[in-house]
Amino acid sequence: MSEVPPIHPLDRPIWSALTTRQRDLAQGGADARRFPLAIAPFADMVDMSPGSFAALGALLSGQEFAVLFTPDPVAVPPEFKVLLAETGEQMIGTPADYSAPGVEIVRLGAADVPAMMALTELTKPGPFSARTHELGNFFGIRVGGELVAMTGERMKPGNYTEMTAVCVHPDHRGRGYAQALLSAVARQIVARGEIPFLHVFTNNVSAIALYRRQGMEIRRRLHITVLQKQGQ
Repeated sequence: MSEVPPIHPLDRPIWSALTTRQRDLAQGGADARRFPLAIAPFADMVDMSPGSFAALGALLSGQEFAVLFTPDPVAVPPEFKVLLAETGEQMIGTPADYSAPGVEIVRLGAADVPAMMALTELTKPGPFSARTHELGNFFGIRVGGELVAMTGERMKPGNYTEMTAVCVHPDHRGRGYAQALLSAVARQIVARGEIPFLHVFTNNVSAIALYRRQGMEIRRRLHITVLQKQGQ
């Protein structure tokens, strides 16, 4: 009887992160885990059994929701409602070195959270909460004292580190800021002996093209499902 090959950590990046390098952040137990909501809305289960869904539901209260990244579509039980069901491309590789002339890249921290929240609210790169910056290094570019671009690190499954919050203010696009920030974040990841990757919605063709130009490749397609308990 042949052995079933192990699941690659990037096939279930949320579960892998919460059971490896970011397990100290995990809320939940053996059947379902999530990040603290103030950090990120991501959650996953050990499998898609009724017991695991029950464990996931126990982690949610009020209007809270869970974002799942899974290799297959999620068959949602009746006690949950689906707020979003889309696909995303998981891209992997080290972006090419790039520097934008005359631009200073700065490290962002807790004091920058209001500006980071404002920029992500404007540009909608994906979930970003008040404590998301605690997941890793975040870098930004300021123009006239205003934060106009940023990128950072988020999930850390196994030996991989996700690049996230790639966003540029609409008034400052086309100047190479995203490429420069991706390069800066990737250098930090590679210096630690880790492999950079990221996620992007399938329909975001311009971003996918940018990442391809930087030298990244699509590894696989994932299903992005946002769930909330019924009656909330």
